[in-house]
Amino acid sequence: MPEPGSYPQYTQYVQQLQESATYRRKDVTPPRFDRPAPPEEAPYAVVSIQSSGIHPSTSRLVSLDIQTRTEAGDVVNEFHCVFDPGTDIGPKHLHGLTKDDIAQAPRYSSLTRTIGRFLDGRTVIMHNAPRTWGFIVSETRAVMRLERRHSKGSKGRGRKGQQRRNFTRLPRPTRIVDTLSTLRRQGVYLEDTRIRGCARTLGFDVDPAASISRAMMPEAAVSRESTELVWEMFNKLRKGELAERTPKEIQGDRFGLQRSIVRIDAANAPRPFINPGVLRDQLVQGMEIVVSPQIEMDPNVIIEAVARTGLAYSEKLTRQTSAVVCNQRDNLTGKAMHGDRKGIPLVSDAEFMSLVEDVAPGTTL
Repeated sequence: MPEPGSYPQYTQYVQQLQESATYRRKDVTPPRFDRPAPPEEAPYAVVSIQSSGIHPSTSRLVSLDIQTRTEAGDVVNEFHCVFDPGTDIGPKHLHGLTKDDIAQAPRYSSLTRTIGRFLDGRTVIMHNAPRTWGFIVSETRAVMRLERRHSKGSKGRGRKGQQRRNFTRLPRPTRIVDTLSTLRRQGVYLEDTRIRGCARTLGFDVDPAASISRAMMPEAAVSRESTELVWEMFNKLRKGELAERTPKEIQGDRFGLQRSIVRIDAANAPRPFINPGVLRDQLVQGMEIVVSPQIEMDPNVIIEAVARTGLAYSEKLTRQTSAVVCNQRDNLTGKAMHGDRKGIPLVSDAEFMSLVEDVAPGTTL
């Protein structure tokens, strides 16, 4: 399993940084930000991003928006910056930025310490945290890799052979709250999982559909609106169960998405039992289980039960899948929809936890 930031695109990016004198000479002064208030005064950091694609492993972060807030929700500090990734940024409709906008932007590497100050020691609130946090981690790790290579290449140079000190590290929030997963945890049915679609579902006056008026808005305004909507959703949901993880509980998968270590370990675990096929009356060791996002339990609870009882966990639904854990039965999407079309049974999270109490012995390979 490659660590985040070590994907081929990032390896090429690091080599480009080292080898291209023109690339190194680009001198765009990054914007200056006041040092944010300490976490005791502003315990929350709300984050939204724009990127050149879906996955951190194949795309790049092109803008980052952060607000620190008090417990009462008052805005204390704000951060917004567009970044030049040094690669193709894709079409404007993805993020609202043009090549000219990017050409005048600094590198992410010039603001890593500032970003860390905005996130360190706080509860970070994001929508679709595996993806949002995944981009931040992947970009930061790319900078760390570059610094390590530069440090090795500078060994023995400079005053008394001193090496360049490595200043970059990953941000250190105390916990990461995901508003998208929180909505599912609280049993909210979602037709549109994007920020504005979810906000509309919660009753906020916002139109999730793309429009000419929004397309004409500056990227900074659209991103700030997203950040504020993420906070409003969190504020409305915070009295219920929250979907949250600490940074130590998550790591990057092969797409660069930051998922729970429980999930990644289970997906990569050996399978000592033959898969007996589709679930009928009883679970049998070796059956392959897929967990859809549309459940109310913490997915880790389901996945830990799968691993503990000799079942096999899979991120991907195939014709070998034995059952899909999904609470939704109407208007199916994603894994549940494909499973239903293939005749694979859907069981709710509560039903699965009842079935897993009595798993029949399987046949070893």
